[in-house]
Amino acid sequence: MPSVNPYLNFAGNTEEAFNFYKSVFGGEFFMVQRYSNTPDADKLPPGLKDKIMHISLPIGNNILMASDACEELGFTVKQGNNFYICVNPDSKEEADKWFNALAEGGKVNMPIQDMFWGAYWGDLTDKFGIQWMINYDKR
Repeated sequence: MPSVNPYLNFAGNTEEAFNFYKSVFGGEFFMVQRYSNTPDADKLPPGLKDKIMHISLPIGNNILMASDACEELGFTVKQGNNFYICVNPDSKEEADKWFNALAEGGKVNMPIQDMFWGAYWGDLTDKFGIQWMINYDKR
């Protein structure tokens, strides 16, 4: 069954924020992946290897997710661009359908494609300025 989850971007303090959210909502992190775990970790600017590439905290039937979107990686986080709606389709075909429909009249930020973490993923901003991530987890 498809799911919808909020995805937050932070300017380098994701770990602090998520430890706070964990203290509020309880539970355990479902995943914590650092930039040091990426295939191009050796090419990262100094100080970024321990930053969070992806973290997820289950809250009820939903998952709050986030990453450090640091300026050294080309991001400028500000209110309004610091969140996405992440949808998780049931198939690659559904992922393509949703991605292409949402991208119509909008802007593709990262084309949907197979990613090193095992998902079929892409992100875009729709014609209304809403940021979306499409993430089909093939596992």
